[in-house]
Parts: sequence; structure tokens; C-alpha cells
Amino acid sequence: MKRALLVAVAALVLPAAAQAQSMFAPGTANPGFYIGAEGGGNWLMNSNNYNMDIGYAVGGVMGYDFVGPRVELEGVFRSNNGRGTANFGNVFSNVSGRIEQLSVMANLLYDFLPGATITPYVGAGAGIAFVDAAINGCSLCSTQFAYQGIVGLGWNVDQSFRINLDGRYYGTTNPAAYQNNNITAMLSLSYKFGQPEAAPAPAAPAPAAVAPPSFMVFFDWDRSNLSAQALNTIKQAADAYKTKGSARITATGHADKSGPEAYNMALSLRRANVVKDALVQNGVPANVIAVVGRGEAQPLVQTADGVREPQNRRVEIVVQ
Repeated sequence: MKRALLVAVAALVLPAAAQAQSMFAPGTANPGFYIGAEGGGNWLMNSNNYNMDIGYAVGGVMGYDFVGPRVELEGVFRSNNGRGTANFGNVFSNVSGRIEQLSVMANLLYDFLPGATITPYVGAGAGIAFVDAAINGCSLCSTQFAYQGIVGLGWNVDQSFRINLDGRYYGTTNPAAYQNNNITAMLSLSYKFGQPEAAPAPAAPAPAAVAPPSFMVFFDWDRSNLSAQALNTIKQAADAYKTKGSARITATGHADKSGPEAYNMALSLRRANVVKDALVQNGVPANVIAVVGRGEAQPLVQTADGVREPQNRRVEIVVQ
């Protein structure tokens, strides 16, 4: 029972582990400039006793990826609605309004698995922010020092496109000790320039040429009459022609080297014509059959002159 349970657990865990390994395995990555757009939710936690609603953050980045380290310039606008109490000449009144923030940050980030499908990363940034000091009053009129810490995961869709999801702490302050603290969840899409295109899939190999069907008819020495085996072979060739429906047939006659060359040429042609006649008797039209005599010029088996060789006394039938 215990062994069966272990096998079942392994069957479930191993495929998931293999998939995770492929997602986090190092891959090919290239340096390059990138741009991106981002947006998400912003939780504003300031020290002015306001009750702030969940707001939003939108922005854009441009940077350079060194494959591992990244540097970027980021601009983000944050906006949160809230309610609180305001002092109007020692008269306190309940008010509602909005706190807006516009920041320009220089960020330094590091990808732990550059080139992998999923890569975790951390980062930090510093810059300048223009913020509302209160929920009522001037807009973006307070200039602050801004800083942030970032932890996230990146998904390399391919070598050019990347999607990031991160959480960040973002704060602002100035010499007057005004503090503006934020937690932001940010989703972004970036595009890296100049990345090599994926190699095209190799072309499918050309299909191998199919040799036309061929048949061999053999003869006795100095003879052109057909044996029972030869007639059966000729019938097979005729059937192959009928199967194709439209074809040409070439009957090429040969002789061995046991006689004079001129005599063997005539004998090979005579044998080819005998085969043609038999093909016609088996239903092949005469006008699709070409007859050729090669004499002793193209032996199937190389021999000395004057040698009787049964393999060389033949007619080759090619259906094409």
C-alpha cells in the first residue's frame, strides 16, 4: 500500500517538477534597450490622519538590460481619494479630496535568471516626486525626494516581449519631514529592441524520388522465345501499366558476350520485340511501348568476351 502511494505521488510530482525546471532553466538572453508601460493599484499610507481609498498608479519606463543587471528611468503618476479633518483658522472641518503624486525615478534592478521563461528580480530606485501635501490645496506643488524598493517576477514571453508583476514600497520626504508612504502592486509590459528573430523552422526535406516500376525477363542462350516464368513477369508489367492508368513502357533488350557484336545487337532487339508483342496480348496499347536494343553493351554481370552469362540475356521492362 505504501509503495503504491509513493508511486502515485511520484507520478504527480515529477511532471510538475520537470515543467518547473524548464520554466526556470537558464536560456538565451541578449542585452538591449527597452521601453514599457505599467499600471496597478496604489495603497497610500500617510501621516495626516486621512482615510485613503485604494488608488491607481500608471507610468512608463525606458531602460537598458545588461543581462542580469538592468538600469531604467521611470515616470509614475499615483492618485488616491480620501477623507479627513482640515484646520481652517482653528476651525476643524471634515473634508474629502485627492492626493496625487508624480515621480521620476532612476532604478537599478537585477534579474536572477536572465533568459529563463520566469525570472525573479529585485530593485531599488531614487528620484524626485511632485505631490499634494494634503487632500485639499494646491496640486503637485510639494517637491519631495522619492525612493522605492521592488520585488517581482518577470515572464519572458520571447526575446523581445516581457511581462512583469511586482510589489514595491514607495516613499517621499523633504527637509520639512513630510512623509508619504505607498505600497504599489504593478503590472507592466516591456519591449526590448534589436533582438534576433527566431530561426525559421527547417524546410521539410524533399520527398525521395520514386523509381518507376521495372521488370526483368530472361532468355535461354541464343533464343528469343518466352518461358512460362517470362510470360508471368510480362503479365505483372501489364498489370502495373493498367494500375497507373496512363503511362509509357520501355522494353530494352540485352545479350551476353558469347557471339559477334552485330549479331547480339539484332538478338537483343528481337527479344525486346517479343516482349512488346506479349505486352500487347496482355492489353497494353502498342503505341505506348518503346523498343530498344542494347546488344552486349550494358551487361548486368561483367564478363570477358565470349562468356555465356544467363543474367545478361534479358529484357528490362520499365513502366513510367
